[in-house]
Amino acid sequence: MASPSVALVILNWNGKDLLEQFLPGVVKSVYENIQIIVGDNASNDDSVVFVTDNYPKVRIVQNDKNYGFAEGYRRILDQVEADYYVLLNSDVEVSENWIEPVISLMESDPMIAAAQPKIKCQKNKTFFEYAGAAGGYLDMHGYPFCRGRIFDTIEVDSGQYNDAKEIFWASGAALFIRSGKWKEVGGLDPDFFAHMEEIDLCWRLKNLGYKIVYCPDAEVYHVGGGTLDANNPYKTYLNFRNNLIILQKNLPLYDACFRILIRFFMDFIAWIHFILEGKTDFAMAITKAHVHFFKKFWHNARKRTSKQRPFIHHTGQYHSSIVYAYFIKKIRYFSQLNSR
Repeated sequence: MASPSVALVILNWNGKDLLEQFLPGVVKSVYENIQIIVGDNASNDDSVVFVTDNYPKVRIVQNDKNYGFAEGYRRILDQVEADYYVLLNSDVEVSENWIEPVISLMESDPMIAAAQPKIKCQKNKTFFEYAGAAGGYLDMHGYPFCRGRIFDTIEVDSGQYNDAKEIFWASGAALFIRSGKWKEVGGLDPDFFAHMEEIDLCWRLKNLGYKIVYCPDAEVYHVGGGTLDANNPYKTYLNFRNNLIILQKNLPLYDACFRILIRFFMDFIAWIHFILEGKTDFAMAITKAHVHFFKKFWHNARKRTSKQRPFIHHTGQYHSSIVYAYFIKKIRYFSQLNSR
């Protein structure tokens, strides 16, 4: 019996240097039924020429302009046919046999819609990586964190998360998803542009009863920060804006109202913190995020469906505040949390 077909798609924008560094390892990935695609967001460097000249078996699919991460992938995947899509960041180093373990885990349960491998730091491979680590969680206020990473505390991988486990969200750095489920929920929301769009996608899948899982038997190494640095106010803007939108879109109405009101208060505390530190550009980023949220309130409200499930019913949620646990109780490691 033939293995399920896999389309591994790298979205690129002016990333020739990253393609030179990491594409050689990707094309050596061991899987018998795979096509490798570079989806280009209208780069103006020599990315496309580099891939065409050096990797003729890699398919190039080009967008007419830079649509960002979410819409860029939507447009590329509209032109791709496979049983599974793998969305892989261009700054990810892969191990040789990293695809089959994830596909095998997903094939074991038809309700598994999406998954991620273990994601570790490319610059120091003993540590987990910020954006994904050993699987994504959400706290009661919608703050994302990971097994292996809470805020800026990143754990050493000592095998403590070597169990396959249902999680809340899978990282977009190396996201496996059944193509049929991608199409069922409409893929990534293009209004996000970048950041947290994979959390929204996974939440929509979970609201339909599907599972998101973490596979420890596959390992990749992520550079991180290749598009926007952590100290970039625009990244702060996207994170605060998109976090509010995922709550609005995916929670039952009463739950959304309650949690968003709490987030307004917590965001205000963050705004005060930035002002006191003299980081007015970051404070302004929070202000702009809230202005956008209200400006697009009804636009995003129309994206709500009748399928929202109460937050407490989802696997992969932390029943308390990760902010309180981290900053007040000084909890630094996921294993110290009482999570579902």
